[in-house]
Amino acid sequence: MATIREKVERQVVLLDENKTAYEAAVLMSDKHIGSVVVTRATCVIGLFTERDLIHQVIRQCRNPDTVTIREVMRQDVPRVAPDETGEVCIELMKQYKCRHLMVYEDDAFAGIISLRDLLVLLLEEKEELIRQLTKYVTS
Repeated sequence: MATIREKVERQVVLLDENKTAYEAAVLMSDKHIGSVVVTRATCVIGLFTERDLIHQVIRQCRNPDTVTIREVMRQDVPRVAPDETGEVCIELMKQYKCRHLMVYEDDAFAGIISLRDLLVLLLEEKEELIRQLTKYVTS
């Protein structure tokens, strides 16, 4: 079982907690990303995702121009280490009903891992297993 280390997105977009949901949405659209890491000063305090925009802002008829991401972000995003396996990460995502996990090395924020990243990792694992089995069977 491979670890997530090579799939962790370390070049994340950071956004101050006082920015609006609209500002976050424009930034995510411009960068073609589904989430921003929310900060207070230099500390990571949460994650704001497209799903948060839909469920916490639009569905509740809140004005994206005035609601801050601090008010609607997820603070309870599960943390994993870079040496965690993809299978464990997917189980955490199912348990917490989320598509992103925060990755920390010891107490330092290292990046995020998305469900898409995990699917790529698991697909690569399966393809390697197929190659090995094919080689075994045909040799």
